[in-house]
Amino acid sequence: MPIIVNVDVMLAKRKMSSNELASKIGISAVNLSILKTGKAKGVRLSTLDALCKALDCQPGDLLEYRE
Repeated sequence: MPIIVNVDVMLAKRKMSSNELASKIGISAVNLSILKTGKAKGVRLSTLDALCKALDCQPGDLLEYRE
């Protein structure tokens, strides 16, 4: 898929664990893992909003398009 999810990059920059992020945004660690690995078929805007707030970033920091 040409959409790359860079949640791992932002987690490393913020020195935050996946479990900490999952609890902050109110999703399960399993669902966050599915998102991080690019296996998710879609992302709710409310989830993207929560990710951006928790990681203090913009949506473009988390999602990238590559052909």
